[in-house]
Amino acid sequence: MTTLVTGGAGYIGSITTRLLRSTGRSVVVLDSLENGHAAAVQDTPLVVGNIADTALVSKVCRDHDVDEVVHFAAYKAVGESMENPGKYFDNNVTGSQKLIDTISACGITRFVFSSTAAIYGTPESVPVVESSAVRCESVYAQTKLMIEHLLHWYGQTKGLRSVSLRYFNAAGASDDSTLGEDWRFSQNLMPHVMKAILGESAALSVFGNDYSTPDGTGVRDYIHVEDLATSHVAALDYLSNGGQTLICNVGTGHGTSVLEILHATERIVGKPVPHVFKPRRTGDPSECYAATILAAEKLGFTASRSLDDIISSAYAWHATHPNGHNTN
Repeated sequence: MTTLVTGGAGYIGSITTRLLRSTGRSVVVLDSLENGHAAAVQDTPLVVGNIADTALVSKVCRDHDVDEVVHFAAYKAVGESMENPGKYFDNNVTGSQKLIDTISACGITRFVFSSTAAIYGTPESVPVVESSAVRCESVYAQTKLMIEHLLHWYGQTKGLRSVSLRYFNAAGASDDSTLGEDWRFSQNLMPHVMKAILGESAALSVFGNDYSTPDGTGVRDYIHVEDLATSHVAALDYLSNGGQTLICNVGTGHGTSVLEILHATERIVGKPVPHVFKPRRTGDPSECYAATILAAEKLGFTASRSLDDIISSAYAWHATHPNGHNTN
């Protein structure tokens, strides 16, 4: 059994790749290295190229006898997607459609897709269930929803069985501190918290302290990246055992506020996180966290790591890798 991991040189992709190999699977990574790092792949076979390159993808599938695909490769900066929508529709949607066409032509029928909770937009209520209304508030979110629709119809017409994992907020680093997120390019909260506490940036900007939450700051569902990787293995196992196309949330099932993260970080690291409060950003909901029953029932997946685990692993990674996987 060989698993093709697109975007496997990125943050979540590299950690998932290593976990997949630990299960005994053969893995090959396809990554353009535009936002990924060859060093993150370690000794896993790496093919540098684009998912839209039909000839290349076909060759990879033939040469490595690929049975299943985990698809991470995508642009994911919300702000950029609003400034340059064509880039996102071309890469995320058209690129994915070409990838799916190619693997279908190669006879591959199992596909796990990296989707996002961003498709829910500002939820009417929490926890968010999979049947909640979708309200894409960015081009990025819309591209992910469009791929979910593609997968539905390729399932109907081509026999492709897929699991779309709607991530909430991935955070933390690998348990051994060798793989993690490059804070130079990340828009996520945790790397910016670490950058501030390590003195590598100015004070952290906290957007909004007047929400209708217990401490006034926004509440999100933060899931450890190692747990997130585990959910992909569970999804592949589900499909290997005959599971049918599925869309499910991947989170912890509870929310944590920005101030709770800052206080926990200060407790674990032993020094303050410099921060300043700024006005709310348009489109930021006060609370967003997952209902996780479906993932537990269908995939047998439940997140196991704590917020302290997230913070400790993130600190260990960033303190020793200020330039990410680059050495200069």
